[in-house]
This record gives sequence, structure tokens and C-alpha cells, in this order.
Amino acid sequence: MRGKKATRNTLFSLLEQLVSVVCGLILPRLIMATLGSKYNGLTSSVSQFLSCAILLRSGIGGATRAALYKSIAQEKHDEINAIVRATDLFMKKIGLILAAGIVLFSITYPLLVQNEFGWVFSCSLFLIIGASTFAESFFGITYLIVLQADQRVWIASLLKSICYIINTALGALLLLNGQSIHVVKLCSTVVFVVYPIILGIYVRKHYKINKNVEPDNKAISQRWDAFWQQVATFVTTNTDIMVLTVFTNMLEVSVYTVYNMVLEGLRRVLTSFSNGLEAAFGNMIAKKEDNLLRENVAIIETILYSASTFIYTCAALLILPFVTIYTHNVTDVNYIRPTFAYVIILANFFNGIRIPYQLVVQAAGHYKQTKRGAIIEPIINLSLSIMLVYKFGLIGVAIGTLVATIFRTVQYSVYMSRNIVKRNIGLVLCRILVSLFEFSIIYLIVNNLGLARPDDYYTWLLNALITGMISVVVIALCNVVFFKNDTVRAVSKIKDSLAGRKGA
Repeated sequence: MRGKKATRNTLFSLLEQLVSVVCGLILPRLIMATLGSKYNGLTSSVSQFLSCAILLRSGIGGATRAALYKSIAQEKHDEINAIVRATDLFMKKIGLILAAGIVLFSITYPLLVQNEFGWVFSCSLFLIIGASTFAESFFGITYLIVLQADQRVWIASLLKSICYIINTALGALLLLNGQSIHVVKLCSTVVFVVYPIILGIYVRKHYKINKNVEPDNKAISQRWDAFWQQVATFVTTNTDIMVLTVFTNMLEVSVYTVYNMVLEGLRRVLTSFSNGLEAAFGNMIAKKEDNLLRENVAIIETILYSASTFIYTCAALLILPFVTIYTHNVTDVNYIRPTFAYVIILANFFNGIRIPYQLVVQAAGHYKQTKRGAIIEPIINLSLSIMLVYKFGLIGVAIGTLVATIFRTVQYSVYMSRNIVKRNIGLVLCRILVSLFEFSIIYLIVNNLGLARPDDYYTWLLNALITGMISVVVIALCNVVFFKNDTVRAVSKIKDSLAGRKGA
């Protein structure tokens, strides 16, 4: 049952991320073409600064899920209601603080971009984009957490996919008809405000949530320890654009956004493979199925290392030609930055391979034990980015992200191996070396093929298919040679899940 749920969550999450990637490519391109790169940089910068406000709700999700795993596994409905009630009350308070934070940011943020945009223009845009952020926290986040803990997040993924499609269609129509960025983002806000409302209606009805119970605040007592984990993730994800906003200009932010748009889409596709796995690991830990946990961690490692190597090797070989085609006729800034591209891709690779270790730590609820690493990561990222941005610009912030991400990946893998799964940490190093070996082989083969330089999407897609097929063959062969047993179990697990057979 756990395997079937995980497969369904993965498939619908993959659908959501693919829809998100496609939609995410359409609107920024239209904004650059119709309004200019500065407007693309501005909207991206505003979205990233709003992520600061989202930090207020950080921690509650992980703490609530960790508390719900055992109650759901044992079908203790009273405990579930008490935990949900405590979470909902906490999020209502956070929502009000969040609203105040959005208003404060809307007043101060325009000062950072006053040389390029007027105060009223930036402030009003900030408030419009911030409205959907507030609605998600105030109305929907509690119910999303419940679905995540019960391995039913596929419902939210389906609903979000529909919202992405509607938002993109309406946004494109408005831009092509000469509407302002404010009208486009206001339409987007309306679409995404509906999402948490529908989600809340479904969960309340399906789970028969009883709000007239005493909240179990003790169950979510680890929310502040979990908070620091989310701070680390936030800084790694958002520091770059914030530093560029403060120390450079909107044109550089737009360049970063184009590359990050592609890599963020790839990251979401990669994480879709792990959706529902934290809940499955949490269930195993709650039932003390240590051997099964150890076996499944090895399987997920094999899948996610292979997926990460495939995705980011293809990205390294294909991203520059793609950006060249994507930004054709956009001449207000140079978008071709090879060194920056390679550094930020490597950072994303390390972020991808740490997913299984992070999932197990979170499923075990070991937020307090790993808090020190969560504090050190953002310090490394922010300090290095600020020091290096003056001399190296985009490359400087990418280096800061890379160093911080490597540190956190090592910290997660060492802690999980020593304290939860209890195995030799050398296995992690071995997997990393094999991934780098696979990349080297693929890179040499593709470069020696002499593929045509793409000047349109058709040629680029043809090159991408060839590169992808070569990558699959090389990675599969290396997995069979170096990790035969884990590979066989991973293939068997995937077959069982797709066939709908009962499994872990």
C-alpha cells in the first residue's frame, strides 16, 4: 500500500512539475518580449523577497508531519484532530503576522529598485503578488500537510497543475493584448487564491476534521527546531537573487532568473520522484522496521542519484544552447554566461543527491539534532555570496550556493548514516564518485559526436533526445557494474509499484 501511494504521488507530482516547467517558460519569455528584461527581473525579485515572509510558517510543516505519521499509522483519529487543530491555530496566527510582513516589505522593497522603478509601481506590484502567499498560509497550508502525511499529496498536485495551466493561459492572453504587469499578476493572484480554498474544503470533508477539540500543542513542539531546517533551505534557494537585487541591478537578476527558471523546473521534476517518500519512511520508523528502512534508503539512493546525474549532466550539455534560443532577439543584456551556468548546475546536483538523506532525517523528526548544520549553511551561503558578488557578480553568488550546498549534503548524509540507518558513510562517497565518472563518460561521448549547433527548438530537442539516450545507457550500465543489487531491487520496486502490487 505504501508503495502504491508513493507511486501515485510521484506520478501526479511529476505531472505538476512538468506543467510548472512548461508554464514557467512561457510567461517569463512573454514578459521579456513585451515589457523587457527589467520587468522579468523585477517580478522574480519580488517573488524571492516574499519568500522571506514564508519563513514565518517554516518548521510547522515538518513538525506536524512527523507528529501525524504515528497517529495516522495507528488510525488514532482523536490524536489526528488534536494535531491538526494545533497546527491550524498556529497557522492562523502566522497568517496575520505574514500579512503585516508583506505590507512592511511592500513599503521598504521599492527603495532597493528606486533607480529603475517608481515607488508606487513597485509597492502595488508587491502587494498584488503577496496576496496569494498570504492566502496559502492562512487558508491552505494545514490541509496540505495532512495530505502529505497521509500520502495523498497527489490531490494537491492535480489541483495545482490545473491552476498553473489556467494562470498561464490568462497571463499570455493579457500580455499579448498589451495589458500591464499589474493586471497580469492580479489575475495570477486570483487563480492561486482559489487553490487553498478548494484544498481546505476537500480535506475538511474527506477527513471529517473536528475543530471542537483541544489542540495538542505538545505534538508540534519541534516546530522551532524544524524552522531552522527550513531557513537553510530558504537561504540556499533565495540568497542569490536577493544579493543580486541589493548589489547589482534588475538586468543581472533577469539573467539569473532565466537559468534558475530552467534549473528550478528540473529540481521540481527531481523532487517529484521523492513525493510521498518521507511519509513512507516515517511509517517505517514509527513501526521500527529498521531493516526495511535500510533497504529502501539504498533503493531511493540509487534512483535519485541516477536521476540527478541524468538531469544535471543533460543540463550542463544543453542549457547554453537553450538559453541562446530562448533569449533570441532580447538584446538589453548578455544572457550567455557559461561559467555561471556550470557552477550553479553543480550546486543543484549536490542539492538533488541529498534528498534521500534529508527525507529520512525529517521522517525521524530529528530536527533538533541537525539544527547546527541548518544554521551554518545559510551563514556560509550568505557570507560567501556577499564577499564574492563584488568581483565575480553572478559567478560569485553561485559559488556561495555551491559551497553551502556541499556542506549541508555532507552533514545530512553523515548524520543519517551514523544515527538513523546505521551504515558505512563511505557508501555516500562511492556514489558521488560514480556519478562524476558517469558525467565524464557522457560528456566525452556527446562532445565527440559533433552534434549540430542548434538554432531552433527542433534542432535543440533532437540534440536533447540524443544526449538523453546516451546518458540513460551510460548511467544504467554503471549502476549495474557498481551497484548491481540495489539496482535490481530498485527496478523490481518500480515494477511492483506500477503494477499496483502491495509493497513497502
